[in-house]
Amino acid sequence: MHGVERGKSPRRKSEAYLSLFGQIPKFDKLIATIRSREISASIILQSQSQLKTIYKDAAETITGNCDTMLFLGGKESTTLKEISETLGKETIDLYNTSDTRGQSRSYGLNYQKTGKELMSRDELAVMDGNKCILQLRGVRPFLSDKFDITKHKRYQELSDYDKKNVFDVEAYLEHRLKLSATEEFELFEVDGSEEIIEEQADTEQ
Repeated sequence: MHGVERGKSPRRKSEAYLSLFGQIPKFDKLIATIRSREISASIILQSQSQLKTIYKDAAETITGNCDTMLFLGGKESTTLKEISETLGKETIDLYNTSDTRGQSRSYGLNYQKTGKELMSRDELAVMDGNKCILQLRGVRPFLSDKFDITKHKRYQELSDYDKKNVFDVEAYLEHRLKLSATEEFELFEVDGSEEIIEEQADTEQ
């Protein structure tokens, strides 16, 4: 993520991938304001309940500010329930027949329409591992094939292809940028105080 002068947008779009992230202070307000700064956040969770456990009532605000939802599979009941409800229902036709036998035999046929979940919780729990469900804002959710990562043009750079490509976190953290005495650079001041975040959130709502 790149620094931003107060009141100005960055010169290029930034992306933050938050995998198994902990509690970020005022994150429900941050996620509502970073979009105007051309910063996007991808929240990666094992289950929806994980978000609710950390952020309580603010969890719905966070998910409400996400334009895209990608479900890769899982068995956690809360997540399955919410995904099933998001998918909605389909209309099916039911035909019931009856056969009454007695002194006078009679037959009956009953027809009705009813709603059925597109995918129930038990169906989602056993969804094919090669499938995923994607929902974009303004578009109905749809079932899709997961991308075959081995077909990506840069697959050879991953550790799955060669263990030598494993990212060395310690080496990265020890890296220091070295500038020559004559090299020019731009310095951006970032104000991340809670007052500024709340002020920006109130302005953009």
